[in-house]
Amino acid sequence: MSANRPIVLTIAGFDPSAGAGVLADIKTFEQHRVYGFAINTGNTIQTENEFFEMQWTDLAFVLKSLEKLFMNYTINAVKIGIVPSLEYLKEIVFAIKRLSPKTKIVWDTVLKSSTNFDFTTIGNRQDLNEILNQVDLITPNYDEIKIIFPDFTRLSCFISSLSPIRRESNEDFICSVLLKGGHNPNEMGVDYLYIDNEIHQLLPKTIECYEKHGSGCVLSAAITANIALEQNLKTACEKAKIYTENYLLSNSTKLGFHHV
Repeated sequence: MSANRPIVLTIAGFDPSAGAGVLADIKTFEQHRVYGFAINTGNTIQTENEFFEMQWTDLAFVLKSLEKLFMNYTINAVKIGIVPSLEYLKEIVFAIKRLSPKTKIVWDTVLKSSTNFDFTTIGNRQDLNEILNQVDLITPNYDEIKIIFPDFTRLSCFISSLSPIRRESNEDFICSVLLKGGHNPNEMGVDYLYIDNEIHQLLPKTIECYEKHGSGCVLSAAITANIALEQNLKTACEKAKIYTENYLLSNSTKLGFHHV
């Protein structure tokens, strides 16, 4: 193990096309000069254009793998991708915090695939609140933010507000939010980063990008790597956005290239 590279972990699904999931995350980690570990939450049958089937990994197996890795290595940051339920996610998040309280957690809130296969439904709001108070950053798009925070029905007001995101009890969430702009028809590609009482607008360098399968995975993995490299959250997100845009521009197909 290289002493010069921090260790990061992705907990996500296996995509055989390697555009998304743990394979995309590991590619991204390597380009950021961090050492990537991976735990598979499920096997998929899919291409970059179509999703066919999902076979989830037993939670006990995932938790046992987590325990062994954290017992043997110092893991600086964790990115979590697709999971079958909030209960499954909550067990993972709380296990990480029990094993390594200082480890940073980024939850890429993938609730469904781009081909409309549902992964996680938000059923138990209390579980969601408990999860959000343990993770450091979530990265929803405009479709997902409306599911996670249904009170924010007018997103224009949500964006313009300088108030931190609140739950029903009006207490502030601890976690920060990167609201991705890829699904925003009014400001395509413009991201909004919410940190405490601050909002940072992250502008794209171009909107002339090619659509890519798994671009959200790449972005959240890049953020996780940058956090492990001890960048502050704003810088981590800014640099990850640049990396992801270069990935989107790498070719005209839905499967992008990662460049050194």
